[in-house]
Amino acid sequence: MAAAFDLDPEQRAFALWVRDVGVSQLRPVAERGEPGRVNRELVKAMGVLGLLSRLFPGVVDERPTDAAAALDLCLLRESLAQVSTDAETALALQGLGTYPVLQSGSADQVARWVPAAAAGDAIAAFALTEPGAGSDAGALQMTADPDGTGWRLSGEKVWISNAPDADFYTVFARTTPDAGARGVSAFVVPGDRPGLTGEHLEMVSSHPIGRLVFDGVPVRADELLGDAGHGFAVAMRTLDLFRPSVGAFAVGMAQAALDAAVEHAGTRQAFGGPLKDLQSVSHALAEMATRIEAARLLVYRAAAAYDSGEDRVTATSAMAKLYATETAQYVVDAAIQIHGARALQRGHLLEHLYRDVRAPRIYEGASEVQRTIIARELFRG
Repeated sequence: MAAAFDLDPEQRAFALWVRDVGVSQLRPVAERGEPGRVNRELVKAMGVLGLLSRLFPGVVDERPTDAAAALDLCLLRESLAQVSTDAETALALQGLGTYPVLQSGSADQVARWVPAAAAGDAIAAFALTEPGAGSDAGALQMTADPDGTGWRLSGEKVWISNAPDADFYTVFARTTPDAGARGVSAFVVPGDRPGLTGEHLEMVSSHPIGRLVFDGVPVRADELLGDAGHGFAVAMRTLDLFRPSVGAFAVGMAQAALDAAVEHAGTRQAFGGPLKDLQSVSHALAEMATRIEAARLLVYRAAAAYDSGEDRVTATSAMAKLYATETAQYVVDAAIQIHGARALQRGHLLEHLYRDVRAPRIYEGASEVQRTIIARELFRG
């Protein structure tokens, strides 16, 4: 009998296939991309391979009506992260930007945007964060003012992945002043809309991130996602699905770092023998492996809870994201310590992972926010 949350043979075979095509087909394309900018060739390659359509069941032959299983999403993200964080991030951003349309959009909105995103022909983005509203998403200040036929969006979004190069944005703006989270609405906004400008931001990692400025950007009534005033729920439903998979991304990076450290410790000669014979090194590797396995179990437990509709999905998702991202930071840092200075040289796998591993502890709810969520859930009836 398989252990709880163990993968079945089909899932294991799929994860192995994803890693194989990640190495042979996606990583070379990722390496040709311009750092910090959208790699359309990479996104298209994932569309051709069918990886993006796994995010949107039914997109190929019928109207997609449901999100991918959280377990499938975690498998995809962990497997890709082990071999190419650029490919993993490109896939995740397509899902994050498109899921609100899939979950809350009209039939026309879904038909226009979801198949194009699944094919890799349209780049998606999720535009929630503002300069004064990051973790406190209910404090959004961007306004959506009625203009008779729709709304005019005015304000700024920042640290938006895939900005300013996306073809469409899921944008959250305030339609009711002084109403907190209840006054926020969601819109799907084409990237070429008049009044929408932006700039690329240089960050620690090389992923595409930018700032957007909305100067009276017109949106039609049929570009509202769901009901007016329910945009916060649209955002939270998307984040509930993606939080466990952020943990899967972290687990994939941690596993890649551990694999590199084990290989190095087994071949590097120091003090009369291989590094692995030093107790300080072997114990560090054991600690890294144990934390990764615990994080992986939490991630897939959270994914199973989401897929089965359990009541405690909020707490389990928060635990998975918190522990997995903190673990990944620890493991990558420990792997660098085992390697020494060579791991800090530009272009080394661990140098790359060190830059990529930091952001997941902040985005989609910082670690401190996850602890707050977990504590709050402890006191629920």
